[in-house]
Amino acid sequence: MDRVEQYRKIIQQLLTEYVRIPIANGEIESQLIFDIERDRYQVTNVGWDGNRRVHSCALHLDIIDEKVWIQHNSTEMAIGTELSKMGIPNSDIILGFQAPYLRQYTDFGVA
Repeated sequence: MDRVEQYRKIIQQLLTEYVRIPIANGEIESQLIFDIERDRYQVTNVGWDGNRRVHSCALHLDIIDEKVWIQHNSTEMAIGTELSKMGIPNSDIILGFQAPYLRQYTDFGVA
């Protein structure tokens, strides 16, 4: 299996496991969005918390140039660490939400 295909499987597995955890408050569903053709992966929360509408992106990952880009993470999960534990080298994990000049100070890739 080539590297990108392995990364796809790891991302899909991790996000699928994440959405199995129920949201404690409100009537909120976590939805998986996988665009495998373009290598875009998201978890979106949709529903109601009382009278408040909930529609938000919890996680957004892309595969760009054979590297996994964490574009957004509003969860408590250290997703970079989890991806690393599942076999993706830290050098192939890019914190896209981090300013490019700061990435060199993280444990992950700089792109």
